Amino acid sequence: MKQYKFILSGGGTGGHIYPAIAIANELKSRFPNAEFLFVGAQDKMEMQKVPQAGYKIKGLWISGIQRRLTFDNSLFPLKLLASLLKSRTIIRAFKPDVVIGTGGFASGPLLQVAAIAGIPTVIQEQNSYPGITNKWLSKKANKICVAYENLERFFPKNKMILTGNPVRQDLIDIESKRAEAIQFFNLDSNKKTLLVLGGSLGARRVNQLIEKELKNLLSQNVQVIWQCGKLYFEDYKKYNEGDVQVMAFIEKMDLVYAATDIVISRAGASSVSELCIVGKPVIFIPSPNVAEDHQTKNAQAIVDRKGAIMLKESELDSQFGLVFEALLKDQGKQNQLSENIEQLAKPEATKQIVDEIVKLIK
Repeated sequence: MKQYKFILSGGGTGGHIYPAIAIANELKSRFPNAEFLFVGAQDKMEMQKVPQAGYKIKGLWISGIQRRLTFDNSLFPLKLLASLLKSRTIIRAFKPDVVIGTGGFASGPLLQVAAIAGIPTVIQEQNSYPGITNKWLSKKANKICVAYENLERFFPKNKMILTGNPVRQDLIDIESKRAEAIQFFNLDSNKKTLLVLGGSLGARRVNQLIEKELKNLLSQNVQVIWQCGKLYFEDYKKYNEGDVQVMAFIEKMDLVYAATDIVISRAGASSVSELCIVGKPVIFIPSPNVAEDHQTKNAQAIVDRKGAIMLKESELDSQFGLVFEALLKDQGKQNQLSENIEQLAKPEATKQIVDEIVKLIK
């Protein structure tokens, strides 16, 4: 049996890293003797998260262009050239059968070099509004696996396959883990549990909101699991007592979802896909500080199907207290949101993406 070789690239945030790891894990289950190599940006979180998942990674000297004039921007042409040259060295040495990109700065030069070398490339686009890197790569990619419909204006239609986003397989059927989860997080089963997610790095505005509203939340017989992100943990760990658990990062996502009744979350593509799978009532607070405002578009796609509530950052001070209290008191509304968001889930996404990759090597 041929020993296949796969290079995967995705990083900068958990939203790009975890889909790449999910794809690698599925490939590994089908081809146990395959070789894997990840390529990321050398100073980003993938350099820690990928080895923790059991894979080798090489780093490129690459970063995105800032919206304002900075020293880093002036270095971009040099970084791009260096990354293209290093990508060529990596690809020549490793000789992959397929190169897979899940977004992030490092995937740009790597997939470009692979395509020029005639190696099949696959893009996995998580968002309802693609970033610059994937739009640029799509012209040469062999296949583009997308999570949302109506992306023909960005990508060649004949290359697109609607698969959904890869998610952790342990999130499927979390209801059976609820008793274990309540015990694991030492929660009171007679109280509603609110889960606050700001993404892997944290979300300043969401953290400010929870700090401001914390007394009000607790007064409504709510217990809070608050993932504030590693950038903000030192600022908010002082609230970690009683019915509040403040965490920089949550390792046991399956258990935290199982224990949760209501979620407040950013609307990054991976988070949205996970929340569809777990089927919990959600209040999305999209980040307005991302390219093409794609988080608002991700959340709107769910809201349009009556599967979630969305509050923009500009509405938080005037609306959050009213919206949360109304949802907390209305079990029928909670059930309706759960049912509607769950209908949008694509639990087979990882397998379908790997099916498409396998077609390129068979």
